[in-house]
Amino acid sequence: MFDFDQYLGFLAFLTILTIGFWLMIFLISIIPYWIGGQLLENWKMKREGIKVERKP
Repeated sequence: MFDFDQYLGFLAFLTILTIGFWLMIFLISIIPYWIGGQLLENWKMKREGIKVERKP
């Protein structure tokens, strides 16, 4: 079977793997939201700039 050191190594491996998995899921869900929000904000700023320029 496993020695105690091998057991601790296996638990450390599982912990790192699980943290990496959830970090990947978090980044995959947050980064598109962040980029989309930035694009929407830039679009709104450009529209406001156009409205300000049209006023005499």
